[in-house]
Amino acid sequence: MFRRASRLLLSFVMLMTGMVAGMGAAAGTAHADSCYTWSRSLSQGSSGSDVTQLQIRVAGWVTSGERLSYDGQYGARTAAAVKKFQAAYGLSADGVAGPATFSKIYALQDADCTPVHFSYAELNKCNSDWSGGAVSAATAKSNALRTMWKLEAMRHALGDVPITISSGFRSRACNNAVGGSATSRHLYGDAADLVGSPSLCRLAQQSRTHGFSEILGPGYPGHNDHTHVAFDPSPYWSAPTCGI
Repeated sequence: MFRRASRLLLSFVMLMTGMVAGMGAAAGTAHADSCYTWSRSLSQGSSGSDVTQLQIRVAGWVTSGERLSYDGQYGARTAAAVKKFQAAYGLSADGVAGPATFSKIYALQDADCTPVHFSYAELNKCNSDWSGGAVSAATAKSNALRTMWKLEAMRHALGDVPITISSGFRSRACNNAVGGSATSRHLYGDAADLVGSPSLCRLAQQSRTHGFSEILGPGYPGHNDHTHVAFDPSPYWSAPTCGI
Protein backbone atom coordinates (compact mmCIF):
# COMPACT_ATOMS: atom_id res chain seq x y z
CA MET A 1 0.00 0.00 0.00
CA PHE A 2 2.83 2.41 0.91
CA ARG A 3 4.67 1.63 -2.34
CA ARG A 4 1.55 2.30 -4.39
CA ALA A 5 0.80 5.56 -2.52
CA SER A 6 4.36 6.74 -3.10
CA ARG A 7 4.10 5.93 -6.79
CA LEU A 8 0.83 7.88 -7.11
CA LEU A 9 2.35 10.88 -5.35
CA LEU A 10 5.47 10.77 -7.53
CA SER A 11 3.34 10.53 -10.67
CA PHE A 12 1.37 13.64 -9.65
CA VAL A 13 4.45 15.63 -8.73
CA MET A 14 6.27 14.82 -11.95
CA LEU A 15 3.21 15.58 -14.07
CA MET A 16 2.81 18.98 -12.43
CA THR A 17 6.53 19.68 -12.79
CA GLY A 18 6.38 18.96 -16.51
CA MET A 19 3.34 21.21 -16.96
CA VAL A 20 4.95 24.06 -15.05
CA ALA A 21 8.02 23.75 -17.24
CA GLY A 22 5.81 23.95 -20.31
CA MET A 23 6.58 20.42 -21.44
CA GLY A 24 3.79 18.16 -20.18
CA ALA A 25 0.88 19.62 -22.11
CA ALA A 26 2.40 18.83 -25.48
CA ALA A 27 4.51 15.75 -25.00
CA GLY A 28 3.30 13.76 -22.00
CA THR A 29 6.77 13.12 -20.65
CA ALA A 30 5.98 12.85 -16.94
CA HIS A 31 8.12 10.16 -15.30
CA ALA A 32 6.64 7.91 -12.66
CA ASP A 33 9.01 4.96 -12.56
CA SER A 34 11.80 3.28 -14.49
CA CYS A 35 9.61 1.15 -16.74
CA TYR A 36 8.76 3.20 -19.83
CA THR A 37 8.26 6.88 -20.62
CA TRP A 38 6.28 8.23 -23.54
CA SER A 39 7.90 11.27 -25.16
CA ARG A 40 4.90 12.50 -27.16
CA SER A 41 1.13 12.52 -27.17
CA LEU A 42 -0.46 9.83 -29.35
CA SER A 43 -3.65 9.88 -31.41
CA GLN A 44 -5.16 8.29 -34.49
CA GLY A 45 -2.55 8.16 -37.22
CA SER A 46 0.39 7.78 -34.84
CA SER A 47 2.64 4.76 -35.24
CA GLY A 48 5.72 3.30 -33.64
CA SER A 49 6.94 1.29 -30.69
CA ASP A 50 5.45 3.81 -28.28
CA VAL A 51 2.01 3.00 -29.70
CA THR A 52 2.69 -0.70 -29.12
CA GLN A 53 3.59 0.04 -25.51
CA LEU A 54 0.30 1.90 -25.13
CA GLN A 55 -1.65 -0.94 -26.76
CA ILE A 56 -0.22 -3.42 -24.26
CA ARG A 57 -1.65 -1.33 -21.43
CA VAL A 58 -5.10 -0.65 -22.89
CA ALA A 59 -5.76 -3.99 -24.62
CA GLY A 60 -8.08 -4.97 -21.78
CA TRP A 61 -10.44 -2.12 -22.55
CA VAL A 62 -12.30 -3.45 -25.57
CA THR A 63 -15.81 -4.58 -26.47
CA SER A 64 -17.13 -8.12 -26.08
CA GLY A 65 -15.18 -10.54 -28.24
CA GLU A 66 -12.79 -7.88 -29.54
CA ARG A 67 -9.02 -8.28 -29.50
CA LEU A 68 -6.73 -5.30 -29.85
CA SER A 69 -3.68 -5.79 -32.09
CA TYR A 70 -0.22 -4.95 -30.82
CA ASP A 71 0.79 -3.58 -34.20
CA GLY A 72 2.08 -0.12 -33.35
CA GLN A 73 -0.67 1.53 -35.42
CA TYR A 74 -2.97 3.96 -33.63
CA GLY A 75 -6.21 3.21 -35.43
CA ALA A 76 -9.87 3.48 -34.50
CA ARG A 77 -9.76 0.41 -32.26
CA THR A 78 -6.82 1.71 -30.26
CA ALA A 79 -8.54 5.08 -29.90
CA ALA A 80 -11.70 3.33 -28.67
CA ALA A 81 -9.70 1.31 -26.12
CA VAL A 82 -7.98 4.48 -24.91
CA LYS A 83 -11.39 6.14 -24.50
CA LYS A 84 -12.64 3.24 -22.39
CA PHE A 85 -9.47 3.32 -20.30
CA GLN A 86 -9.82 7.06 -19.79
CA ALA A 87 -13.49 6.82 -18.84
CA ALA A 88 -12.80 3.96 -16.42
CA TYR A 89 -10.30 6.09 -14.52
CA GLY A 90 -12.22 9.35 -14.57
CA LEU A 91 -10.19 11.07 -17.29
CA SER A 92 -11.46 13.08 -20.22
CA ALA A 93 -12.39 10.35 -22.72
CA ASP A 94 -11.16 11.88 -25.97
CA GLY A 95 -9.18 8.92 -27.29
CA VAL A 96 -5.94 10.90 -27.30
CA ALA A 97 -3.15 9.55 -25.12
CA GLY A 98 -1.52 12.58 -23.55
CA PRO A 99 -0.05 13.58 -20.16
CA ALA A 100 -3.08 12.70 -18.05
CA THR A 101 -3.44 9.27 -19.66
CA PHE A 102 0.26 8.49 -19.36
CA SER A 103 0.31 9.69 -15.77
CA LYS A 104 -2.46 7.25 -14.90
CA ILE A 105 -0.60 4.42 -16.64
CA TYR A 106 2.60 5.30 -14.75
CA ALA A 107 0.64 5.12 -11.50
CA LEU A 108 -0.67 1.69 -12.48
CA GLN A 109 2.66 0.03 -13.26
CA ASP A 110 5.68 -1.13 -11.34
CA ALA A 111 9.27 -0.61 -12.44
CA ASP A 112 9.29 -3.92 -14.34
CA CYS A 113 6.24 -2.78 -16.36
CA THR A 114 3.84 -5.18 -14.66
CA PRO A 115 0.56 -3.67 -13.45
CA VAL A 116 0.55 -2.90 -9.74
CA HIS A 117 -1.85 -5.68 -8.78
CA PHE A 118 -0.08 -8.52 -10.59
CA SER A 119 3.45 -9.87 -10.85
CA TYR A 120 5.54 -12.17 -13.00
CA ALA A 121 5.72 -14.57 -10.06
CA GLU A 122 1.93 -14.99 -10.14
CA LEU A 123 2.03 -15.81 -13.85
CA ASN A 124 4.90 -18.28 -13.55
CA LYS A 125 4.83 -20.85 -10.78
CA CYS A 126 6.70 -23.34 -12.94
CA ASN A 127 10.31 -22.16 -13.20
CA SER A 128 12.38 -19.02 -12.87
CA ASP A 129 13.44 -18.44 -16.46
CA TRP A 130 10.27 -18.97 -18.55
CA SER A 131 11.92 -21.71 -20.58
CA GLY A 132 10.65 -25.03 -21.86
CA GLY A 133 7.30 -23.93 -23.29
CA ALA A 134 6.00 -23.78 -26.84
CA VAL A 135 7.70 -20.43 -27.49
CA SER A 136 10.95 -18.78 -26.47
CA ALA A 137 11.35 -17.68 -22.87
CA ALA A 138 11.29 -14.03 -23.94
CA THR A 139 8.03 -14.49 -25.85
CA ALA A 140 6.39 -16.38 -23.00
CA LYS A 141 7.29 -13.63 -20.55
CA SER A 142 6.09 -10.94 -22.96
CA ASN A 143 2.80 -12.79 -23.41
CA ALA A 144 2.38 -12.99 -19.65
CA LEU A 145 2.83 -9.23 -19.36
CA ARG A 146 0.06 -8.65 -21.89
CA THR A 147 -2.17 -11.03 -19.98
CA MET A 148 -1.55 -9.18 -16.73
CA TRP A 149 -2.63 -5.86 -18.23
CA LYS A 150 -5.88 -7.42 -19.41
CA LEU A 151 -6.42 -8.81 -15.92
CA GLU A 152 -5.70 -5.38 -14.46
CA ALA A 153 -8.47 -3.93 -16.62
CA MET A 154 -10.84 -6.71 -15.58
CA ARG A 155 -9.97 -6.23 -11.93
CA HIS A 156 -10.78 -2.53 -12.12
CA ALA A 157 -14.03 -3.16 -14.02
CA LEU A 158 -15.09 -5.58 -11.29
CA GLY A 159 -14.67 -2.87 -8.67
CA ASP A 160 -10.98 -3.29 -7.87
CA VAL A 161 -11.53 -6.67 -6.27
CA PRO A 162 -8.52 -9.02 -6.02
CA ILE A 163 -8.20 -11.70 -8.69
CA THR A 164 -6.37 -14.88 -7.74
CA ILE A 165 -4.29 -16.77 -10.31
CA SER A 166 -3.73 -20.47 -9.67
CA SER A 167 -1.72 -21.22 -12.82
CA GLY A 168 -0.03 -19.25 -15.57
CA PHE A 169 2.94 -20.13 -17.76
CA ARG A 170 3.94 -23.79 -17.86
CA SER A 171 6.90 -25.51 -19.43
CA ARG A 172 6.08 -28.77 -21.17
CA ALA A 173 7.32 -30.62 -18.09
CA CYS A 174 5.10 -28.59 -15.76
CA ASN A 175 2.16 -28.95 -18.11
CA ASN A 176 2.57 -32.72 -18.31
CA ALA A 177 2.82 -32.93 -14.54
CA VAL A 178 -0.66 -31.43 -14.11
CA GLY A 179 -2.18 -33.33 -17.03
CA GLY A 180 -2.54 -30.27 -19.23
CA SER A 181 -3.44 -30.44 -22.90
CA ALA A 182 -0.54 -30.78 -25.33
CA THR A 183 -1.86 -27.65 -27.06
CA SER A 184 -2.51 -25.67 -23.88
CA ARG A 185 -2.10 -21.89 -24.10
CA HIS A 186 -0.27 -22.13 -20.78
CA LEU A 187 2.71 -23.30 -22.86
CA TYR A 188 2.69 -19.89 -24.57
CA GLY A 189 2.54 -17.81 -21.41
CA ASP A 190 -0.70 -16.06 -22.36
CA ALA A 191 -3.08 -18.08 -20.17
CA ALA A 192 -4.20 -17.72 -16.59
CA ASP A 193 -6.43 -19.91 -14.44
CA LEU A 194 -8.53 -17.84 -12.05
CA VAL A 195 -9.99 -19.03 -8.75
CA GLY A 196 -11.64 -17.67 -5.63
CA SER A 197 -13.84 -14.59 -5.53
CA PRO A 198 -15.51 -13.13 -7.61
CA SER A 199 -17.35 -16.28 -8.60
CA LEU A 200 -15.98 -18.37 -11.42
CA CYS A 201 -19.01 -17.52 -13.57
CA ARG A 202 -18.60 -13.82 -12.88
CA LEU A 203 -14.96 -14.05 -13.96
CA ALA A 204 -15.87 -15.96 -17.12
CA GLN A 205 -18.60 -13.50 -18.03
CA GLN A 206 -16.50 -10.42 -17.35
CA SER A 207 -13.46 -11.69 -19.25
CA ARG A 208 -15.41 -11.53 -22.52
CA THR A 209 -14.99 -7.74 -22.56
CA HIS A 210 -11.30 -7.60 -21.71
CA GLY A 211 -9.57 -9.00 -24.78
CA PHE A 212 -9.45 -12.70 -23.94
CA SER A 213 -10.24 -14.95 -26.88
CA GLU A 214 -10.20 -18.27 -25.01
CA ILE A 215 -12.48 -18.60 -22.02
CA LEU A 216 -13.20 -21.96 -20.36
CA GLY A 217 -15.12 -22.27 -17.13
CA PRO A 218 -17.75 -24.15 -15.13
CA GLY A 219 -19.57 -26.70 -17.23
CA TYR A 220 -16.61 -27.27 -19.54
CA PRO A 221 -14.82 -30.57 -18.82
CA GLY A 222 -12.13 -30.17 -16.18
CA HIS A 223 -12.97 -26.53 -15.45
CA ASN A 224 -15.53 -26.61 -12.65
CA ASP A 225 -12.94 -25.41 -10.13
CA HIS A 226 -11.44 -22.51 -12.10
CA THR A 227 -11.98 -20.12 -14.99
CA HIS A 228 -9.35 -20.26 -17.70
CA VAL A 229 -8.62 -17.18 -19.81
CA ALA A 230 -6.10 -16.89 -22.62
CA PHE A 231 -5.25 -15.29 -25.95
CA ASP A 232 -5.91 -17.89 -28.65
CA PRO A 233 -5.63 -17.15 -32.40
CA SER A 234 -8.72 -19.34 -32.79
CA PRO A 235 -11.28 -17.85 -30.37
CA TYR A 236 -13.26 -20.33 -28.27
CA TRP A 237 -15.52 -19.74 -25.28
CA SER A 238 -17.24 -22.44 -23.26
CA ALA A 239 -18.59 -22.16 -19.73
CA PRO A 240 -22.07 -23.71 -20.08
CA THR A 241 -22.94 -23.36 -16.42
CA CYS A 242 -22.36 -19.64 -16.78
CA GLY A 243 -24.36 -19.23 -19.96
CA ILE A 244 -21.24 -18.99 -22.14
